[in-house]
Amino acid sequence: MCSRILIIEDDVLIRDELKILLENEGYSADCVTEFENIPDQIRQISPDLILLDVNLPDRDGYSICASIRRFCKTPVLFLTGRSTAMDELEALTVGGDDYIAKPCNIPVLLARIKNLLYRSGGKTDPVMEYKGIRLNPVAGTVSAEKREVELTKTELKILYYLFRHPGEIVSRLDLTEYLWDNAIHIDDNALSVNIMRLRGKLRELGADGLIRTKRGMGYRI
Repeated sequence: MCSRILIIEDDVLIRDELKILLENEGYSADCVTEFENIPDQIRQISPDLILLDVNLPDRDGYSICASIRRFCKTPVLFLTGRSTAMDELEALTVGGDDYIAKPCNIPVLLARIKNLLYRSGGKTDPVMEYKGIRLNPVAGTVSAEKREVELTKTELKILYYLFRHPGEIVSRLDLTEYLWDNAIHIDDNALSVNIMRLRGKLRELGADGLIRTKRGMGYRI
């Protein structure tokens, strides 16, 4: 049975994007659209995890989280445009389990969701593995046996995307759009440079050749 995630976010576009993202990852996703009596809605839905925005119409996410903690221990992951240390401290003080600033880094968001579900007794492991290579999106590392190397944000996103499509050819265009979200004036050479650096780190792990180039088509693992 798939984990059930409740999205409490008043921005309709962000809410819909999160729902699509989570359902594509195999989760069951529910959305709060009426922001009165949120605790009652949580009792009714009984989610396995809650994604909670801080800035909401009637009450802020901090006070809602405090209310949630009076009757359940469901993991709460705060999503917020605020990113100061004090905001993060406030989120954890009222009973939040994790905190991520918007706009979210999608691989990190998904990894943190998996991590919270895993810690709370869910079925998912935050670490992804393929052919003996282990990718930890939360820590931003890739490892093999007892060796481990750290990845940059772009390297992490490349490897995460490839791990999500094992055996498939991923086009350069798809990767570029995923990495830079249709940003204008991205040098086409930027992807090649990051692939080269990532391959160098994989070589340190004895995984030279994990990322293969399909000439005129893209990359695959």
